[in-house]
Amino acid sequence: MSDSLPNSVTAHPVDSGEHSEIIRPAAVLESRVAARVLTWLRESDVSLDGVWNASASLWQRYDRPWDGPGGTRGTSSLIGSLAVMYDAPNRYEVTIYKVTITPLGVAANWTVKRLCEDALAPTGLTLAMLPRANLANAPLVDPFRR
Repeated sequence: MSDSLPNSVTAHPVDSGEHSEIIRPAAVLESRVAARVLTWLRESDVSLDGVWNASASLWQRYDRPWDGPGGTRGTSSLIGSLAVMYDAPNRYEVTIYKVTITPLGVAANWTVKRLCEDALAPTGLTLAMLPRANLANAPLVDPFRR
């Protein structure tokens, strides 16, 4: 199930069952593309019967909308996530620098490529088509990982 991308480094955390890929050089969504993706992610929010939960640094893809009490996660499970930086390398641009597929996502045949294309769906672009940038200030480790 190789889904290797050109110019990227793949890392497999020990015994976790997840698949993570550091995107180097990082993939850049120029401002118009970023605006389209961000609008789509808001419209596809888990609280609005969608499957995406997007924050300022992490876009998370779930297997179903959140169905728990008070809008909580409930029975939905995380498929994977894209680590992103806003306003990098330029204002209004968004940079994708890491993609992680959870063990559930791996078992359901999700790949780095498929997850990225799902997030990029409204643009018709793929991760391979995006411009690249070497970012000196991109996190080297996942800030959300213990």
